[in-house]
Amino acid sequence: MVLVETGSNYETKSENGLSHFLEHMCFKGTKKRPKSIDISRELDSLGAENNAFTSREMTGYYAKGEKKHFRKLLDVISDMYLSPTLPKEDLEKERGVILQEISMYEDLPKRKVWDELWTLLYGETPAGRPIIGPVKNIKKFSRSDFVNYRRRHYIAEKTIIIVAGDVNARKAVAEVKKYFKTIPRGKKIQKPKVAATQKAPALRVHKKSTDQTHMIMAFRAFGAGDKKMGALYILSEVLGQGMSSRLWQKMREELGACYYIGAHANNYSDYGILSIAIGIESHRAVEVTSALLEECHKLRDTLVPESELEKAKEHFLGHLYMGLETTDSLADFYGDQEISAKKLKTPSEIEKEIRKLTAEDIRRMAREVFRDEKLNLAIVGDISDSKGIKKTLTLG
Repeated sequence: MVLVETGSNYETKSENGLSHFLEHMCFKGTKKRPKSIDISRELDSLGAENNAFTSREMTGYYAKGEKKHFRKLLDVISDMYLSPTLPKEDLEKERGVILQEISMYEDLPKRKVWDELWTLLYGETPAGRPIIGPVKNIKKFSRSDFVNYRRRHYIAEKTIIIVAGDVNARKAVAEVKKYFKTIPRGKKIQKPKVAATQKAPALRVHKKSTDQTHMIMAFRAFGAGDKKMGALYILSEVLGQGMSSRLWQKMREELGACYYIGAHANNYSDYGILSIAIGIESHRAVEVTSALLEECHKLRDTLVPESELEKAKEHFLGHLYMGLETTDSLADFYGDQEISAKKLKTPSEIEKEIRKLTAEDIRRMAREVFRDEKLNLAIVGDISDSKGIKKTLTLG
């Protein structure tokens, strides 16, 4: 997997969507493989799995296959990364593809609510804009926009190559050096720092006629490299991870208010949130908001019992290790740390940190995060009582 340290958080307003669009264009042919079919046919003939992705702080290209095909996989991925031709005729076709992708996301309220949340949190800044960009930008991008953006960001200083699997490390490094020997060098462009100035609870409602209303309650937290991340992970576990978690038991088993609910720590290099996502009937929005905040109150005011704390730790660690049983998940794990946390930790090192946490550590984290000046709620659905929700949106 090849990662480049750029994504929507590195874009200006007029560039928003360019990182993602460029990712698509890198599949459209290279000097060595002129057509997109040349790339896909070659990888398919190796029995490989391949794809790419764009997030807020990184763009990645990867291929996974039998170990005997390592050099060939590296050859194809390095070629796509280093030598895309970005053909103008394919740009026009792909423009239509991405416009359809935007339309698809607009029709998926469970996903749309995340875009509403980031806008609520960070407004007209890179961190507040959608990764895919707005329609008006997609319609106007020219080939020179891609060429210039790629020249600034796709350089050695911003590139991470990850090899995971049954390979010899020394030989893998030698092969990477050979295939990436032509990568250009340049000045590493940093993204703008993310800052928050919130002073009171904030609400954003996107009214849409849907059968289910989707809500994300989010509390401002901190970046992925913060030493308190372990406590935030376990706080989210106690709150809303697993069928025995507090939110599952309260919202689903007791109130019958939802089909899905979960709490997660979402972190980037210099900012992050603790989020609670839930799907409900629109007329229960005030009731659900109140119930969610009540569970946050309890964690802020009362120590988690030792048995519940140990259960949360085991649940987190079990899923950590199970989630790293494939080579692509290992690549994601270390690549994300390299870019977001700026420091690599092994699973066993993370486990040691988690094991040391006490109930007081979790309550201290709850008191730091569950505060009115960090409280936000984004909603997509057929909401008629936004004033009632706003009145309920407080931790007191």
